[in-house]
Amino acid sequence: MTVAEVMTQLESWGNPKTKEVLLKHGAREPFFGVKVADLKKIVKKVKKNHELAMALYDTGNSDAMYLAGLISDETKMTKADLNKWAEEAYWYMISEYAVAWAAAETPFAEEIADEWIQSDKVNVASAGWATWSNILLLKADEDLDLEKIKSLMAKAEEGIHDHQDRVSYTKNGFILAAGGAVSALTDLATEYGNRIGKVKVNMGETACKVPFIPDYLKKMKEKGRIGNKKKTVKC
Repeated sequence: MTVAEVMTQLESWGNPKTKEVLLKHGAREPFFGVKVADLKKIVKKVKKNHELAMALYDTGNSDAMYLAGLISDETKMTKADLNKWAEEAYWYMISEYAVAWAAAETPFAEEIADEWIQSDKVNVASAGWATWSNILLLKADEDLDLEKIKSLMAKAEEGIHDHQDRVSYTKNGFILAAGGAVSALTDLATEYGNRIGKVKVNMGETACKVPFIPDYLKKMKEKGRIGNKKKTVKC
């Protein structure tokens, strides 16, 4: 499919109710309000397509940018590509999902995530923490440097209540991911969660809440989900 064909298809799938929900979450024009289930119909057809992904992201249309993350090809994506994406991600569904997914599956995922979490720009820093969360979900425990992860958990705790909302949210999410994806870190993550307490984030006109780490990890334990890994984080 060409960019024009994809954009025509996306426009035809635009859903007013979906658009209304996304606006409450922070989306902004231009976008059509396409359901993820419909986006996946295109994913099924085009598979991974680097050139199409880059062109769709460049449209600035939120639906197209999200789709770009779903069809990104980690074997062709460069650090320059990802840095451009992170800089241009103007709301969290792009920075913390599309961009973070694309970054996490590249060979240089840890390197670029380390760079991004140092950024003063909210969209870049939050993309960095989200990328690290995805790395933990993708990599086998034996392929992770647990001492480094522990140091990152300590870094995530620092100023977690003082950062802008999306950085606070993704820092909380990283500690939760560490405890949920790496069984050796579950108790430590619970300790961090108890010490941090509930993280307050403005979630807009939505019913969404920031997960309280100890409670969430307890539920994961009860369901036998601690230590579960994923083949892909794109969804």
